[in-house]
Amino acid sequence: MTNMTRDRGMNPEGQFHFLLVEDDQTHADLIRFSLESHETSCTLSHVVDGAAAVAFMRQEGKYADTHKPHVVLLDLNLPKLNGLEVLEIIKSDPDLQHTPVIVLTTSASEGDRSQAYLRHANSFLTKPLDFGLLQKMMADVQRYWTQWNQPLTTN
Repeated sequence: MTNMTRDRGMNPEGQFHFLLVEDDQTHADLIRFSLESHETSCTLSHVVDGAAAVAFMRQEGKYADTHKPHVVLLDLNLPKLNGLEVLEIIKSDPDLQHTPVIVLTTSASEGDRSQAYLRHANSFLTKPLDFGLLQKMMADVQRYWTQWNQPLTTN
């Protein structure tokens, strides 16, 4: 887990927490770098497949001591369980369904976008090929979720 300090946080460490579900290490590194390079910081956990994402969200196995994320950044093309399957599991579980899920993928397919929204994705973002645009996108995502959004308070 990458620790990126945040001044007004929400988890026990006082920080906003993202879970990145991404099997491409280069993409994961670029996203991590983009999130770390902004003044509003947070914590970021990273898993590389759909089964690990579900275990992380349910705090099972080696993820038993982790904190649930405030937002999930979910790729679609994943091993073990694909992103749409992970999304469906999260959004159909009463303990997890309130967690915002942003589909963050290289796909610009209308079919993928439609299927993601049918499964209650909160947002669908296509990763830009240009690193500068990816940095801007991630800065906007981070700013929105850590500063502007007013999340549901859960017990």
